[in-house]
Amino acid sequence: MTLAFYLLGALAIIGGVITIGARNAVHAALGLVGTLLAVAGLFATMNAAFLAATQVIVYAGAIMVLFLFVIMMLNANAPVTGKDPVPFVRELAGIGGTLIAGAFVVIAYTYKDPRPLAEGAAAVRGGTAQAVGETLLTRFLLPFEVVSVLLLVAVVGAVALVQRPAPQPDGFAEGAALPASHAGAELEREVQV
Repeated sequence: MTLAFYLLGALAIIGGVITIGARNAVHAALGLVGTLLAVAGLFATMNAAFLAATQVIVYAGAIMVLFLFVIMMLNANAPVTGKDPVPFVRELAGIGGTLIAGAFVVIAYTYKDPRPLAEGAAAVRGGTAQAVGETLLTRFLLPFEVVSVLLLVAVVGAVALVQRPAPQPDGFAEGAALPASHAGAELEREVQV
């Protein structure tokens, strides 16, 4: 069982590295699917069958379908090349990632759980649906809702970052006045639609 735990942990880390290192959005999403499936396997090795099934159905299933839908809707499956749409985005992401990693290290070394681990594990009673639901919607209600808002913001952010300007006829710049011949043709097209 320990060997399976280490193997699944290594697969989860490899999937995470693929997710953040892939230049193609579809490949990154597939790396995330691998990570989520490995985490479901980790839950299964800890005898939390409900959590493993929920991980596969909700995250590896529904959430990934949503992510792939957004990728296909925005035609974001092409490799990322050229200039960043937001100035200094890589530098800001590096600084933010470093700050978050530092915060995680500080929390890991200073956090004291108010309940002992054995008492916390007994509270979820083997990961049954009732025990997990009670714990999620009482003690962890705020983090549960924060995660749902975070997913919503991630999808809206993806749409905002990948949105492209509408193509203009005959190479005219966006916002430029069209000649009368083009303006009449545009009006005819709009009327036909």
